[in-house]
Amino acid sequence: MKRVVFTIVVLLVFLAGLSILLYPYVTGYINSLSQTRVVQQYHRDVETLSEDEFIELFEAARVYNEALAKKGSSFTLSEAEIQEYLSMLDPFGNGVIGTLTIDKINVNLPIYHGTNEGVLQMGAGHLEGSSLPIGGIGTHSVISGHRGLPSSTLLSDADQLDIGDVFVLKILNEVLHYQVDQWRIVEPDNVEELGLYPDKDYCTLVTCTPYGINSHRLLLRGRRIFPESGEEENRPESRILQGEARRANPVAEYAIAAAPVLAIVCIYMLIKHFRKKSKSKR
Repeated sequence: MKRVVFTIVVLLVFLAGLSILLYPYVTGYINSLSQTRVVQQYHRDVETLSEDEFIELFEAARVYNEALAKKGSSFTLSEAEIQEYLSMLDPFGNGVIGTLTIDKINVNLPIYHGTNEGVLQMGAGHLEGSSLPIGGIGTHSVISGHRGLPSSTLLSDADQLDIGDVFVLKILNEVLHYQVDQWRIVEPDNVEELGLYPDKDYCTLVTCTPYGINSHRLLLRGRRIFPESGEEENRPESRILQGEARRANPVAEYAIAAAPVLAIVCIYMLIKHFRKKSKSKR
């Protein structure tokens, strides 16, 4: 009876350990599939719109950005302003206003209105009070994403981006390329770097740092480039990234490597146990 209990306990410990090790990867894979489906559906929906609808949607967004610039970026909106904001760039009524693609770190996320927790669990969020992400001189849109969630990758690898790397926004039928030109690590309530510049077209990616601690914010500002017209300038030399923005401890990489070792050890223990049991019966 003791041997049976021992065997059951070993199996339960093994299964529990394996479940803990694999949980981030299984849930991450499932969430990645969900995000991919949302992105694909968005692009299919966009194809159903007419040219006149595109013009109307972008014109409304342009007027909104102009009014926002005159008001000044306070990042606080009244109830009426929030309702107006939520109506922008959302012809399908699902809150998705575009997609964010970063080839270097394998990111392809839907962009939603707002940056509340529910939004950031599903994808990237556009910061209310910043310019709508349609580009244009004098605009500065801000896209936020979580980093370090056990259930989803999102912007976990944002620290791997260097000065000169490119990220892409796809808004309706427009494709906007931004090249990272500035790294900043700031306090969570510091929004000085997110303001408007009259002669610039900026988009800044915002995520938490250090990895797993999330006490500060990592700002990756991108300036608009036009690679299709040959306007992209020579990529500036990458600089060494701030150490505190790097992952504090790459536990995940070691955990997945340890899983097969744990399995082999447990199987060996079970085989050894049953061999002893078999010998004792002879």
